[in-house]
Amino acid sequence: MADITHPPMEQLQDLEYCIDSNPPWAETILLAFQNYIMMLGTSVMIPSALVPAMGGSDGDKARVIQTLLFVAGINTLLQALFGTRLPAVVGGSFAYVVPIAYIVNDSSLQRISDPQERFIQTMRAIQGAMIVASSIQIILGYSQVWGLFSRFFSPLGMAPVIGLVGLGLFERGFPALGNCVEIGLPMLLLVIGFSQYLKHVRPFRDLPIFERFPVLICIAIVWIYSLILTASGAYREKSNRTQMSCRTDRENLISTAPWFKFPYPLQWGPPTFSAGHSFAMMSAVLVSMVESTGAYKAASRLAIATPPPAYVLSRGIGWQGIGILLDGLYGTGTGSTVSVENVGLLGLTRVGSRRVVQISAGFMIFFSTLGKFGAVFASIPFPIYAALYCILFGLVASVGLSFLQFTNMNSMRNLIITGLSLFLGISVPQFFNEYWGNRHGLVHTNAGWFNAFLNTIFSSPATVGLIVAVFLDNTIEVEKAKKDRGMPWWVKFRTFRGDNRNEEFYTLPFNLNRFFPPT
Repeated sequence: MADITHPPMEQLQDLEYCIDSNPPWAETILLAFQNYIMMLGTSVMIPSALVPAMGGSDGDKARVIQTLLFVAGINTLLQALFGTRLPAVVGGSFAYVVPIAYIVNDSSLQRISDPQERFIQTMRAIQGAMIVASSIQIILGYSQVWGLFSRFFSPLGMAPVIGLVGLGLFERGFPALGNCVEIGLPMLLLVIGFSQYLKHVRPFRDLPIFERFPVLICIAIVWIYSLILTASGAYREKSNRTQMSCRTDRENLISTAPWFKFPYPLQWGPPTFSAGHSFAMMSAVLVSMVESTGAYKAASRLAIATPPPAYVLSRGIGWQGIGILLDGLYGTGTGSTVSVENVGLLGLTRVGSRRVVQISAGFMIFFSTLGKFGAVFASIPFPIYAALYCILFGLVASVGLSFLQFTNMNSMRNLIITGLSLFLGISVPQFFNEYWGNRHGLVHTNAGWFNAFLNTIFSSPATVGLIVAVFLDNTIEVEKAKKDRGMPWWVKFRTFRGDNRNEEFYTLPFNLNRFFPPT
């Protein structure tokens, strides 16, 4: 039995760089650029889906993508400097799609006949709703309420939540890859081959380039391959769906993007405010808060840091609320959350350095102002990203499940809670999403904001998983199962002073802890 025992380990051992250690500068810059390329998939996909529905043109779409990237760079920098200080990229979120669709389909906006005017008025309505809804995260974060609520978390409760942060995104994996198999499948196989089978091959001195830069290398190879297919006319007679998925010249991003454009607050005009729109948007803000909490826990493990204490978690959520406020002021078309794919990239490259993410934020800001250059990278076909998501989302899910090592998985109580949380976390959102095709969702009352609120909450796997896992874990034999839940290990990470390493990982820069001491 001793030969097959693997004792629980607080920190992962086979990562090269932790949160406070940095690779050489040349390697750091390449890793930062790789992080920038990785987050482009979601940053392009969300505006590509929403802007046409709002009545916007291809030029509007390119401008929204630029704005989203610009604000993502600012939010990532703020989060890495003053928020949780974890190496987490903050980008656009799909959690906001349902409330935004509710605003887009508002009868008062649909009556506007001119598409350009309808786009502007819809964008202003989305901005107003985000500005108001951002107050939820700002208040819950800076008041420490979210930190107090996190006292109900345990390794058993958080394992399925973090797992669902990754597993819940399965529709953006192989189903999206399957839209262009001839591009997506080679990409998937190449990334696995380079990052896992060739990781010890070092053609340049001591640098394991296939382990450090599998995304850059594989995207370059498959992107050139897809350019050849597009130029040779391979998709000329194909369906519109295939062309949109496979062609490198889709979306007209390069031709419509300006050479230089500096996004600025209120660039679409003054926001408009509606109580119904704001209430609907609050649901997405709550969902993004739950999903980000799970992503922060995963990022801390992949950066060889301690789980963020309640105070640090609240600080991060507060700054994320500021980020959503910036989304509303600039008009990004969607709100912010932690990029799950970039969290997975920490594990794939075995680099959890904070500096890498800070420099990647600089790339986001720089390329968002140089429209044509940014649009070239944004023209990468989405099935290439879908192949990467298959690996990275799965990696984040497995990091979540690794928290179960601190619990007693020979306990029937724990098995039931874990299994039920995972199953309902996937099954309930799938049930709600089946009804989303009719544009109304499963909840369909006369109050549109109420419909959007509930449809958003129960369409999020991580949120459903949190509700089920935390409720069951805190109501079934709580005192009796304290050790089985993993609380003896977890409790020391609740407070900033509970573990000496917290100060090393989460202390604010510029000696700011003197003015903002941990509570």
